[in-house]
Parts: sequence; structure tokens; C-alpha cells
Amino acid sequence: MHEGADPDATDPTVSVVIPTYGRAEQLPGAIETVANQTYEQIELLVVDDGSPEPVADIVDTENVDGLDSIEFLRHDENRGANVARNTGIKAATGTYVAFLDDDDRWHEEKISRQVETFEAAPPSVGVTYTGKRAEGPDGTTVTNPTASGDVLPDLLTGESFGQFSSVMVRADVIDTAGLPDERFPAWQDREWFFRLAQHCEFEPISETLTYRHVGLPDSITRQFEQKRDVAYPLFVEKHYSLAKSYGRYYARTFLASLRTMLGRAAVRVGRYRDARKYFLLAFRANPFYRRLHPHLLASLGGRRTYESSARLRRKLQRLASVLP
Repeated sequence: MHEGADPDATDPTVSVVIPTYGRAEQLPGAIETVANQTYEQIELLVVDDGSPEPVADIVDTENVDGLDSIEFLRHDENRGANVARNTGIKAATGTYVAFLDDDDRWHEEKISRQVETFEAAPPSVGVTYTGKRAEGPDGTTVTNPTASGDVLPDLLTGESFGQFSSVMVRADVIDTAGLPDERFPAWQDREWFFRLAQHCEFEPISETLTYRHVGLPDSITRQFEQKRDVAYPLFVEKHYSLAKSYGRYYARTFLASLRTMLGRAAVRVGRYRDARKYFLLAFRANPFYRRLHPHLLASLGGRRTYESSARLRRKLQRLASVLP
């Protein structure tokens, strides 16, 4: 998988994988944000997941400066984002592998900062991840990570580690931990982080270097149903035994965190009865799970109280972000 890395290169090669499907209007911006990186030793792999019209035929790359290598890989049929990422990983030759969704963007120093962090870190570090700004129907949120080292306890208690677009992974750790699980229609990134964290340490970069767009109208309802019917039971099947090995608190909090995530996904599609159901199930798993409490209380009155509470939380978050 990684035998093609250039041993004589001054800087290690970073393989960037962009999965895409039917978004010819978004893809050029993603390619440009990679080309604009201050880091030079980048191999770009664009994986076309069976778009109706091959993206290699409609995306102009002749005028893209700043990339040593760009390769288009294509599936004959649509097979899902995780399959596309895995196709890119298998073709990658870099020391490190980074991922970029076609509607996300990066700060120009994102790759450089992550490579510098890897080079300064001990060999036990296999993942670096950055702060991110996410824009969606509910407004803008900024997340600046702090968890480092052995992050499994943090994952089990619901800590966020970003998404694919914010992480860079050492290629040899992927060889050990395995590829992203193609069975997951949602939460693929978080499930993969659980497995990566069992084989390496994580190192955060607190700066906001990843810019995400979330909640596209054509996918948000379907994603809730996929999380509820497929991702949630599969996640529990794969990792509940790991949670139990850390003790009763972590086992119960693991379930509470997943159910809280399901409740929040239900809120995003206006399914407040489902949201209350999963918030109450989360409360049953761990009544002391603090991340749950504001959502559970707000959901008891349905749409009106939840939306009012959400507006208040956003105002407080914005206020906190500007205070010294």
C-alpha cells in the first residue's frame, strides 16, 4: 500500500484522499484548497464514487498550481464514501494520509502544521487532528481540541475528535488498525477513531484549520435513519465490550453518548418524539452524563422549547468566544 514513498524526499509525502460523488461544483474548490497548502510534498488522490459523469472529464486541473501529483480513481458504480476513502488509502504512497470531503476546506497551513506536529511527536503518536469550524442550518460552531495521548477514555465518554477532514493518520498505523469499516452508513469516522486509538496516541492542534459544511438538505433525514437503524446497533456490537473492559462507568457512558448523538440527529430533522426517546434512553444509561442534560430538558417541551434553548446556547457560545 505504501511502498511507493520516496525515501530521498526532503519532506515526507502526504497522501490526500478526496472522495466525491456528483458534486462537480464543489470538487474544484476542494482541489484548490489542497493545491494552496504551504506544504509541498503532497500526492492528491481524487476518488470518483461512480458519478453519473466522470469528474476527471469535467474538472479542469490543467491550471492547478502547487500539486506535484494528482490522480483520479473511479468506481464503476456508487459504493459509498467509506469505500471511496479505502480505495484512496490503498492507492496512497505517503508516509501520512489525510482526508478531505469535497465540500470541506482547509487553512493553507493545515498540512504543514500536522506534519510538523508528527515530526516533533514521539513514535507512539499516530493521529493528529485540528480545530474546526462547522457551518450548517443551526449556525456556526467552532471546536478546538485538547484531548491527547491515550484518547480511548475520551472517545468512550463522547468527546469529539472531528471528522475525516480534520485528521491526518500515519500510514503504518492504518496497516495495523485496519481500514474504515465500509458497513457504516454514518459515524464511519468516529468508529475508525475507536480502532486507531487502540493502536496509537492522538495529538491535537488547537488552531481552527478545518472548515466544514454540514447538514445538506438532501442527506440529513436519511442520515438520522441510517444512524438509528444501522450505525448505532453496529457500533454497540463492535465496541461495547471494549467499553465494559474499562468498567461500569465507561460502559454506561458509552451508551449514553451514542444515544445522545441519536437524539441530536433526530432533532435536526424535527423528530422531537424520537429525540425525547433517545435522550431518555441516554438518561437511563447514565443519569449523570452532563452532555445530555441540556438536550434532554429542552426536548421535553417539543420544538418550541428545544429551539429556544438552542438559540440561547448559541448566544452563550458566541459570547464565550469573544470574551478574554
